[in-house]
Amino acid sequence: MPTSNVIAFQGLPGAYSDLSCRSVFPEMQTLPCASFEDAFAAVREGRARLAMIPVENSVAGRVADNHHLLPQGGLHIIGEHFQRVNHQLLAPKGATLGTIRSVHSHIQALSQCREMTRALGLTPVNHADTAGAAADIAKMNDPAHAAIASKLAAEIYGLEILKADIEDAAHNTTRFLIMAREPRIPPAGSCKTITTFVFRVSSRPAALYKALGGFATNGVNLTKLESYMVGGRFAAAQFYVDVEGHPDERPLRLALEELDFFAREMKILGVYPASLFRYQGSQLDGED
Repeated sequence: MPTSNVIAFQGLPGAYSDLSCRSVFPEMQTLPCASFEDAFAAVREGRARLAMIPVENSVAGRVADNHHLLPQGGLHIIGEHFQRVNHQLLAPKGATLGTIRSVHSHIQALSQCREMTRALGLTPVNHADTAGAAADIAKMNDPAHAAIASKLAAEIYGLEILKADIEDAAHNTTRFLIMAREPRIPPAGSCKTITTFVFRVSSRPAALYKALGGFATNGVNLTKLESYMVGGRFAAAQFYVDVEGHPDERPLRLALEELDFFAREMKILGVYPASLFRYQGSQLDGED
């Protein structure tokens, strides 16, 4: 398979990342990777053209590892995709809601289906990913064990759906970033644009206030701002930011210039078209 037609993701076939790849790029071959680092490496090393990386979920919050990986991964964000997550309770043939005693899945999927787990009195068992849990349940072939995973995983591993759409929240959606070796920046003014960047400030009074002041005075909307410690030190924080706008447009250009004056190590990770999901609500169900 030519690498130009391959997109990498973390997990086993049938994972929600795999489902997202197929939703956005149905013509591409998906490449399962054991870790997020491996997915980044597949693109850097030319074994895949793109990678689909989850960064946050509307119920479970951010995928913390990737906020550390994105600045050092050597790739560029070229797009975003919001994937509606419909969890299924899967089990081997012959199992029923009365026979299962434990449910296996990724910790985020388990946290998104707490109400069902409590209602059925199941013991949650954490796995590295949802598709891996489905694969393990298929191998065990024990009616006492079930998995939380996608319909795609049920098809791939030959499991039955005992209960459909078991997520606690109807808005359960995961945001993915599409990564590539080279940036793919749309022309300024050609579409609604998201710019993602990271920066650091010293641990001093009003340091963050001063660094972000230019966004307020220039009318730039911040859609995401998160902080986390880096390098095992508590003296400085790194901030991950999504803003609406293009660096070549005057408001964001002036805001970034002011940020650069007060902050350290500012790095743009991507300038890319905003998903329609942001402006058309949460009912797009798989549209990018």
